[in-house]
Amino acid sequence: LGMAAPAALQRSVVAPAGRHTASLIFLHGSGDTGQGARAWIKQILNQDMAFQHIKVIYPTAPARPYTPMKGAFSNVWFDRYKICNDCPEHIESIDSMCRGLTDLINDEVKNGIAKSRILIGGFSMGGGMAMHLAFRFHQDLAGVFALSSFLNKDSAVYQALKRNESALPELFQCHGTADNLVLYSWGEETNKMLKSLGVSTSLHTFPNLNHELNRTEIEKLKSWIIKKLPVEAPKAN
Repeated sequence: LGMAAPAALQRSVVAPAGRHTASLIFLHGSGDTGQGARAWIKQILNQDMAFQHIKVIYPTAPARPYTPMKGAFSNVWFDRYKICNDCPEHIESIDSMCRGLTDLINDEVKNGIAKSRILIGGFSMGGGMAMHLAFRFHQDLAGVFALSSFLNKDSAVYQALKRNESALPELFQCHGTADNLVLYSWGEETNKMLKSLGVSTSLHTFPNLNHELNRTEIEKLKSWIIKKLPVEAPKAN
């Protein structure tokens, strides 16, 4: 039997106010939905994270059995043996989701958006997923962001970058020092490893922030998004 094509991911979309010339894909944390992540950010900012020229896409991970929840179904991008940074990655589930998310990127490309005008990132597990997607499969994206995220110690991402010769997307990372689910040290170690492998990285530290987002962080992220995806001058005919 051939593998069935993955069903298109459900998504919540914030349309650009003006002409659409760039796209941003935001991946939610484990157990959340695209709609939920969008609502969370909207609640923090008192409005949608919206732009003049950038379409913001919040896809939802399909429900699957999730080992850290004793196999209960959850909306997760991939499975984990456990939530720790020194256990092996569940590479089969990561790679199968990379295929589904590649379809989402290709949809934007079909709409006339160059890959160099697409950013991908997310919160917690969503940021981990985005790093796999960008650094292993889509090194021509505009950039990657990871909020309260980490990669396992011998991640497939590190293995891929050890063999890599090409230019890499820039990484924007944020992490709270009071995070008790994804430890700050895991995020810091991920940043150091990626930097040592040739990724241009920044790590923004938030004292007393737990495993959550706050307004300062989202404002910082928005500034970085505009820097990576500036408004394009209309082409002269």
